[in-house]
Amino acid sequence: MLYRGLMAKSSVNLDQISLFLICLGACLCQCKDIRHSLDDDLLLPYTKSHGPSHSHRHVRDCQPIAHGNVTHETWAASKHSNSPVFKSNIFISSITDDSGVNRWAIGHITEVHDPLRSVSILEPGGPGGCERNQRELVELTAKTRKCLIAQNGGYFSTHTGQCLGNVISDGKLVMNSEGIQNAQFGIRKDGTLVFGYLSEEDVLDQVNPFVQLISGVVWLLRNGEIYIKESIQAECDKTQETGNFKYFVDVISARTAVGHDAEGKLILFHVDGQTGTRGMNLWQVAKFLKDQNVINAINLDGGGSATYVLNGSLANYPSDQCATPKWRCPRAVSTVLCVHERLCQPEDCSGHGHCVEGQCVCQQGWGGTGCANLTCQSECGEHGICTENGCVCDAGWMGLNCSQVCAAGFYGDGCNQTCTCANGGSCDPVHGRCTCPAGFHGEFCEKECPLGFYGLNCKQPCQCQDMCPCNAVTGSCNTTYQGERNFSLHRAGHCLATQMWREWRQEEEAHAPRPYLSEQSWLVVCSILATSLLASLAGNLIQTCRKSKARGQRADYSYLPLGEINGAVERGRLHGTKSGKVLFQQEDYDSQDSS
Repeated sequence: MLYRGLMAKSSVNLDQISLFLICLGACLCQCKDIRHSLDDDLLLPYTKSHGPSHSHRHVRDCQPIAHGNVTHETWAASKHSNSPVFKSNIFISSITDDSGVNRWAIGHITEVHDPLRSVSILEPGGPGGCERNQRELVELTAKTRKCLIAQNGGYFSTHTGQCLGNVISDGKLVMNSEGIQNAQFGIRKDGTLVFGYLSEEDVLDQVNPFVQLISGVVWLLRNGEIYIKESIQAECDKTQETGNFKYFVDVISARTAVGHDAEGKLILFHVDGQTGTRGMNLWQVAKFLKDQNVINAINLDGGGSATYVLNGSLANYPSDQCATPKWRCPRAVSTVLCVHERLCQPEDCSGHGHCVEGQCVCQQGWGGTGCANLTCQSECGEHGICTENGCVCDAGWMGLNCSQVCAAGFYGDGCNQTCTCANGGSCDPVHGRCTCPAGFHGEFCEKECPLGFYGLNCKQPCQCQDMCPCNAVTGSCNTTYQGERNFSLHRAGHCLATQMWREWRQEEEAHAPRPYLSEQSWLVVCSILATSLLASLAGNLIQTCRKSKARGQRADYSYLPLGEINGAVERGRLHGTKSGKVLFQQEDYDSQDSS
């Protein structure tokens, strides 16, 4: 109110504002000092190292025979999703100790429905707090997860801040005690509540892993019976800072515990107190919880660590002193047991929805409590895969549930590819391969059977006389062809006839008698004869021309009767005239002319 008044007055000078800020800072510092606990009310079970030194086998062998080899108890958690997350009750009870003295005890009993989805173990200050050996007020840690109820959890080192025991927070293994035998509380993945002693193998089990786990000290109730005596034998090892282990059990102090009832509801217990002055010892806590029908329960950190936060505000009376002795302050502790609004399982709704009041609201195409199941999972049959967008059918199938084969003429994924089969060929709906009808073949059934073959795949030979072609479909020999096939056959027949005639001629010529002279020889001979004839003719013409010329020149020769000539010849013979005597006698002028 003072701050608002200063801001409302425009006349306030800077000096007044500075003075106010200084005072406010001093006040905040003082308040911070008040909230720091002195860690004076310590209630620790061990002085040096935390936990007993014996093994899990020792715990198993020393427990009552009635429990056999099982060293922990399990119970199915409540899953009342319609019930409120929690119910917090304040008690003020008269507690009578062993000496008969009555003391008033004040505290809280909290019932938690559906603990699997509404309870978490938190590291101090949030994730990574144990790794940093951090200590933090329960109120501040509770804000990291918006806890409705927050209560201190496991033990820690007051010197180093180290988290002690096993710690699993929201499915993450934070601390592994490596088998130290202290009482444990955990929640497995399937919602099973676990109380008791665990081996390291139990802690690290991955078949049904822990999603929350925290270590306490002393198993208070086992199957509805007080189990402190047996627990002392299992966990007692060394003395603690306020005395021995038995004193830790018997001393009255502020206490916290966690258990469950027959319905599987988680029970958080807290009682205010101060070590040795007020509060309860563990026997009283166990009896009180047994009276509340709690079945199994373990003790958690107490003393000055006992803290109960309701809706973000401290709701108990701490026992540690503050820096100013007249005040009591809550202690900065380690792990915190947090009750929050129901979480969806899984928290992110498998990445396919969002969480609303502990229920997953799934995206379209997804269903189930955790939105992990596709809504079409059971509808796609053997030929489809369910996706968030519905059924995705295998190649060759279609329909909402992938039960229909692709329509004729289509194939492939989504049946969106068109078949290319010709001549009535059928198309494989998956790969698009063509199955040809009788009479056709080829990749796309585009070819008729070759002449002489018919039927499916054109594998059957025709059975016609004279090797005549048959019908490519039926194999019938009485068939006619149309179009291109008929034209091809006509050309083939013409070609075949021409070839046959040529071969016949060649055969005839081969068997005909051959002449002595070849045609070329005859041509040569004829040419020579013709040339000789022409030469003879030319010679005769020349002689004729010469004779005609000579006849004109001999017109002056005398004519002698044949008788005279013959007489002269005879005389010549008789008188021995020379044979070369000319029968005709030239005139003088002829001789002269010739000379």
